[in-house]
Amino acid sequence: MNLKGKRIGFGLTGSHCTYDAVYPEIEKLVNAGAEVVPVVTFTVKNTETRFGKGEDWIERIEKLTGKTAIDSIVKAEPLGPKEPLDCMVIAPLTGASMSKFANAINDSPVLMAAKATLRNQKPVVLGISTNDALGLNGVNLMRLMASKNIFFIPFGQDDPEKKPNSMVARMSLLKEAVEAALEGNQLQPVLVERYLDEN
Repeated sequence: MNLKGKRIGFGLTGSHCTYDAVYPEIEKLVNAGAEVVPVVTFTVKNTETRFGKGEDWIERIEKLTGKTAIDSIVKAEPLGPKEPLDCMVIAPLTGASMSKFANAINDSPVLMAAKATLRNQKPVVLGISTNDALGLNGVNLMRLMASKNIFFIPFGQDDPEKKPNSMVARMSLLKEAVEAALEGNQLQPVLVERYLDEN
């Protein structure tokens, strides 16, 4: 799948520890010729953590994509009827945002962009990063996996011993997952031994 000229929304939610793994993948999309439209949640915009300030992460994605980040629900709404995307990526996708998305709760710019994309029958690609994917959030994960036009970056347990319910996407497969989704396919295998990636 040639990504040149494809208009891809890229949503960031508040899994701050995952951003370093995600930004090189955004660069791959840009280098492949895609028009990448950044979208951020209010948490990303307003939070400072040991991983950095939200404003710095937003400045970095804006520099990378050459576009101003969409940071309000009002600004995200036109991605449905007026300025449609070919694909929407949310990576990282936190457990909180995953739960809301699975239950049709639309309270952030990123979720609005995803809803707008589904409205247009276009793919949404999710890169999960959540400590409770195999806990209370498991039902939401399965609901999304069974939903039309929703695809996943392959994911697995990142620390089975210390965090047995935690699962994180293998972000290095983001571009391949987008390419597959644009052709209507889920990149396989969707379940990978994620914890081995660091060893």
